Amino acid sequence: MSDPIITFDHVVKEFKVRGRKSGVARAVDDVSLTINRGDIFGIIGYSGAGKSTLVRLINALERPTGGSVSVLGTDITSLSESKLRPIRQKIGMIFQQFNLFSTKTVAQNIAYPLQLDHWRKDYQDRRVAELLDFVGLSEHADKYPSQLSGGQKQRVGIARALATNPEILLADEATSALDPETTTEVLTLLKRVNKEFGITIVLITHQMNVVQQIADRVAVMSAGRVVESGDVYDVFAAPQQPVTKRFIATALSGLPEQDRVERLHTEWSGRIVTVLIRQKDVSDSHGREVSASGQNISELIAKHGIESGLLYGGIDTVRGSAIGAITYEFKGDDARVNAFLAELAENSDVIDFGTAANPVPYDEAVSGYTPEHAPIAPAVDAAKANAADQNNEGAQA
Repeated sequence: MSDPIITFDHVVKEFKVRGRKSGVARAVDDVSLTINRGDIFGIIGYSGAGKSTLVRLINALERPTGGSVSVLGTDITSLSESKLRPIRQKIGMIFQQFNLFSTKTVAQNIAYPLQLDHWRKDYQDRRVAELLDFVGLSEHADKYPSQLSGGQKQRVGIARALATNPEILLADEATSALDPETTTEVLTLLKRVNKEFGITIVLITHQMNVVQQIADRVAVMSAGRVVESGDVYDVFAAPQQPVTKRFIATALSGLPEQDRVERLHTEWSGRIVTVLIRQKDVSDSHGREVSASGQNISELIAKHGIESGLLYGGIDTVRGSAIGAITYEFKGDDARVNAFLAELAENSDVIDFGTAANPVPYDEAVSGYTPEHAPIAPAVDAAKANAADQNNEGAQA
């Protein structure tokens, strides 16, 4: 049974902006969202989407202009600073740039929130030792931040955030400054935090692959709104919105990037088509059932007598189920290829990049398909929606 720990109810957050005709910018726009206890919940969006502002509403560093925010069963929307203090003590924070004190040692950085909380010195020492062991930095206790790698600094940040035994951990772009290998190590540590301590983690990021590796559920933000949310596998496997599809393109194994598609067009004259592989049926963000994808490719190739060649591909596992993409070259007369792709699109997600002679622009192809009923040529409306989405994000940046 779900146990809400954070609830946004029609939340709006506006800021005054000089020089703007309306005088205000809406960073969060009518957001209703529930995060359950024990979740690792990803909030993803491009720069300016409103995700960091939304998270700052959780610890009341920002106050909503409209709507309400409940944390740990308490409506914090209008609480005084004194009444907020005990709630904030249950919320830890991890930052992109670590925010460590350069003049304090590793142990002193971790002990800092315990000092603010007036813990006894022997309790502080014991807690710091426990946390240093947990994050694997016991031998670095007396070093200074300048002597540590980026990954080690973030481990110190995680230990400090855990010092006062929080129930919620907010991680704002916590891996953006790290290389891929170190990112994986930090995410593995955060998984341990969630599993061993039962701490709810809210992860703010613009990196879809981070969400893929760690999150249980995800919300996608664009121009201050939550445009899509749900189980991570469902959102990956059946994205509905152009912004989500562009994110998926950055993380989904086997989906070729733009320059690779251009290279394929120079090497192969046929129709370059990517078929998404979805192992199981899922529910989209509107609760509609979307069937598995890519399960009958070979059967349809044989049925229509299409020439085919496998050019690129890959499969990942997201929350225990396979998802990925395979890119083919399909050749034959246009009528036969179109009939084949139309039937394939009835039960699979098809991303059609066109031919070398008549290529489909990459962004249109990736953001224009519709799960389970993909258009053979992406609709003009999808391209317009994509462009409008990018403009909105730019206005919020």
